[in-house]
Amino acid sequence: MIHKPELEWFKSSYSDSSNINDCVEVANTPGAVLVRDSKDTARAHLAFGRPAWEGFVAQASEV
Repeated sequence: MIHKPELEWFKSSYSDSSNINDCVEVANTPGAVLVRDSKDTARAHLAFGRPAWEGFVAQASEV
């Protein structure tokens, strides 16, 4: 059996407030950026290629 190391999930520092419960968590992998719901971490995650994720972050930071 192949051992898969645990992913290191993190969320934005803007999510540290106790008033904010609706967050996403992100994990970097060599081939993709993974995104999941922080309220239900057992559910499936979304995978984005690095260029797509970087484009999303760039657009979101302009809002």
